[in-house]
Amino acid sequence: MDDLERRIAQARGDAPADLILRGGRVFDLMTGEMLAGDVAITGTRIAGIGSYDGARILDVTGLTLVPGFIDTHLHVESSLVTPFEFDRCVTPRGITTAICDPHEIANVVGPAGIRYFQDAAQHLLMDLRVQLSSCVPSTDMETSGARIEAADLAPLMNHPSAIGLAEFMNYPGVIHRDPAALAKLRLFENGHIDGHCPQLTGRDLNAYIAAGIRTEHEATTAEEALEKLRKGMRVLIREGSVSKDLDALAPILTERTSPYLCLCTDDRNPLDIAEHGHLDYMIRRLIALGTPPLAAYRAASLSAAEAFGLKDRGLIAPGLRADIVALDSLESCRAQLVLAAGRVVDAEAFAARGHVPAVGRGSVKAPPLTADSFRCAGNRAETPVIGVIEGKIITRHLTEEIAPEDGDKRPDPARDLARIAIIERHGRNGNIATGFVQGFGLQRGAIASTVCHDHHNIAVVGIDYDDMALAATRLTQIEGGFVTAENGRITAELALPVAGLMSLQPFETVEAALRELRAAARSLGTQLEEPFLQLAFLALPVIPALKITDRGMVDVESFRLLP
Repeated sequence: MDDLERRIAQARGDAPADLILRGGRVFDLMTGEMLAGDVAITGTRIAGIGSYDGARILDVTGLTLVPGFIDTHLHVESSLVTPFEFDRCVTPRGITTAICDPHEIANVVGPAGIRYFQDAAQHLLMDLRVQLSSCVPSTDMETSGARIEAADLAPLMNHPSAIGLAEFMNYPGVIHRDPAALAKLRLFENGHIDGHCPQLTGRDLNAYIAAGIRTEHEATTAEEALEKLRKGMRVLIREGSVSKDLDALAPILTERTSPYLCLCTDDRNPLDIAEHGHLDYMIRRLIALGTPPLAAYRAASLSAAEAFGLKDRGLIAPGLRADIVALDSLESCRAQLVLAAGRVVDAEAFAARGHVPAVGRGSVKAPPLTADSFRCAGNRAETPVIGVIEGKIITRHLTEEIAPEDGDKRPDPARDLARIAIIERHGRNGNIATGFVQGFGLQRGAIASTVCHDHHNIAVVGIDYDDMALAATRLTQIEGGFVTAENGRITAELALPVAGLMSLQPFETVEAALRELRAAARSLGTQLEEPFLQLAFLALPVIPALKITDRGMVDVESFRLLP
């Protein structure tokens, strides 16, 4: 018998199933009922629920079975590990499908980065779906390592992992009908196009949605999310390591709206995953806030599958992929057993995976740096300042009086005014732009990173120019990563040699290094929970209100570089 005939025979009970899950209850996301019975599995798919015999039986007595969770938007690179380690990190928590946008690595090495993710996806336990990056670079106000146009995307479209066009961050390019933006939209006109339009409203939002963009994850208030829902967008509720929108959006997630709301993490690192969780954390948190369990679990699986056209998953039902999570309870959402396409997720299964070599080594090519590189010239005391909002990637556009002294505007820790600099590191032009940021609370030293969305140049924030030069220079030596410096010495570091974004070490090693870095950053005075990722988003010129790139300070609301 072929796979189809075997599945029908096993579903009917004419042949024993390949695998039986016995003793648990199935949480039906259609009706909200708890269903008793065996779950019969044939190969990668579910045969049925009922009374079955099987060649292999797994006892799940006392456990609740739910469909595998689907993360509808994330950047694997933000986990700071390769796709293989990301798989090992989150799949045991029940995340059996992840829809990723590899635009971080694509901004460094171009289409080769996307192909690396596509190749890796063929070997993972989870189903990693690779959207094609739409905005590389995100705007023309930054220097990236690569540029991707519609013609570069066309050859990548037919890969088995492909699932449409990734978040279209250049929303001004869409609503003002930029030819390059329209070329990409036309290329994917009959497929899925993912969105990114923070704080867009009214007719501008109408224009953006009219372009065929159907999902979006940048809503930070209930009012913003509801307008997008009313206009036909499916809203992806985000809870990342920096962008924490779940609490604000939880009130709109009800059994009525749950078919049109999904969950995503966007950017979440191994330390945050270890301390709190991934989508499992989001589900726990939602239920604790009063969200009906049916609504939370729908958003985590069935609604996500429907939103992205994945008709073969999202329920525990005959014929669908055997992506199943066995939980101790709906409220705790702690996986005791995970099946991904019928395979038990365990150490043996991870060890049996294939592998592909990483790309993007030796990508950090910054210019020589000294303390003088970080001086901030200017003869006006009135100075634009980036205002950090913890837990958000949006910022405030502040203005402070900073008097020049000897041709330099100095950092002022007493007023929480730190120097920020972006250093072009792709070997293109050697640009260095400086400015001020408020909200880090630094009293001394410097922290630096090559994780710097989305161009991934070097970002460094500090009080002492010598420490800033030391930290940034160290990033070239270790092929990128995170560094802290104080009093002329490096106090902590994490090397990220894969495009300056990902470690080649196990996720446990990365987690331990992040703990050391967080402690080192706090010793410099900052109280931010995630100072490195908070820093990374200060250079993203498509998120309001004030940002900085290697070309200068960017007023995002007027979409222009400040003079």
